[in-house]
Amino acid sequence: MEINIESQLQLIAELPGHDERAWQVAWNPTKPLIASCSADKTVRLYSYHLDRQDSSKTVFSHVTTIPTGHTKTVRSVAWAPSGKTLATGSFDSNVGIWERREASDDDVDPSESDDWECVTLLEGHETECKSVAYSGTGTLLASCSRDKTVWVWEVQPDADFECMGVLMEHSQDVKCVAWHPTEEILASASYDDTIKLYVDDPSEDWYCFATLSGHGATVWALAWAPQGDYFASSSDDLTIRIWQRTAKYTWEFIHQLKGHDRSIYSLSWGPGKGTRDSLGWLASTGGDGKINVWGISQPSQQGSGNPTLTSRLVASVSSAHDVHDVNSVQWCPRSGFEDLLSTAGDDGLIRVWKVIPSSIRE
Repeated sequence: MEINIESQLQLIAELPGHDERAWQVAWNPTKPLIASCSADKTVRLYSYHLDRQDSSKTVFSHVTTIPTGHTKTVRSVAWAPSGKTLATGSFDSNVGIWERREASDDDVDPSESDDWECVTLLEGHETECKSVAYSGTGTLLASCSRDKTVWVWEVQPDADFECMGVLMEHSQDVKCVAWHPTEEILASASYDDTIKLYVDDPSEDWYCFATLSGHGATVWALAWAPQGDYFASSSDDLTIRIWQRTAKYTWEFIHQLKGHDRSIYSLSWGPGKGTRDSLGWLASTGGDGKINVWGISQPSQQGSGNPTLTSRLVASVSSAHDVHDVNSVQWCPRSGFEDLLSTAGDDGLIRVWKVIPSSIRE
C-alpha cells in the first residue's frame, strides 16, 4: 500500500438532533436529501444545496423528523433507487416502508417534503433487524437479522411486497446485506466470520452460491465497487478484504487493507472525484473513531501475471466524532457531489466531510 496522503477530510457540516446514538446515514440517490436513523427510534431528513454566494460551499438544513413508530432502535435506513421510498430496519424485528404522503413534481423544493407515512410494515424476522438494502433496479429489498436469516422481498405496485425467499445459510447474527450495483446478486456478512453470496434460480428459489471465508472474526460491513467486479468486506479482525470476480459466480480474495485499531463497522465505495484511482474511493470507519479514504486502482496488466490491485491512503481523519465510535460512512451518489461523505456516530451526530487537496485546507 502506498502511503502518500495528498488530501484531507474537511468537516463541512454537523447535523445534530438525535437524542441517542446515530446508527446509519443514507444519501438519497436522486434528490438533495440525507436520511439518518437512531436508537431514539426516529429518522431525520436533511436537505442540502450549493451556497448562492460561494458555490464551493454546501449548505445543509433539517427538513423533518419522522417518528417511525418502531418500538425499538432504528438500526438501518435505505433509499430505493427512485429516491421516492425509504426503508427502515429496527430492533423491533420489523421493516418499515416510507413514502411522502402527497406525491409532487420532482422540481418541488425538498424542504417542502416533510410529510412521510409508513405505507407498509414487513414482518417476519424473529428478532433485531440489522440491515436493509434495495437492489439496483429497486425491484427487490433485502433484510437481515440477529435471527441468522436473510429475507428477500419483491417490490410490487401499491406498496405491496412479496417474500421471495428466507435464506438460512449463516450460523450466527447477520450484520449486513448489500446488492451488486447492476445484477441481482446479494451479499451478506455475519458474526460467523463469513460472507455469503446469493442469486435467484428461475426454476427454484433464492440460494447461496458461494461462501467466502478468510476473516478471523465478525464481518460487519460490505461495499460493492461501482463497476461491480469487486467488493470489500470489513471485520473485527481489523482488516478490509477486497474480493474480485474471476468467473460469473466466483469471487476470490485479492487485496487487504489495514489502517484501523478497532472493529471496522462501515464501508462505502464510491467512484471518487477527479481521481487517478481507476476503481474509485473506498471509505472505512469504526470503533477507533477514524475515517480512512483509500484510492483503489487496477494497474494495466503486462504479461500474463495474475491481476493485482494497488491501494493508497488518500485521506484520513482521527476522532471524527470526538471520543465516540463511528457507526456508518457513506459517499454521496449524486453527480457533482462525489467528494462528499457523511458519517453517523455514537454521539448522535451526523457529520458531512469533503475530500479536498491538503494544500487548500482552511
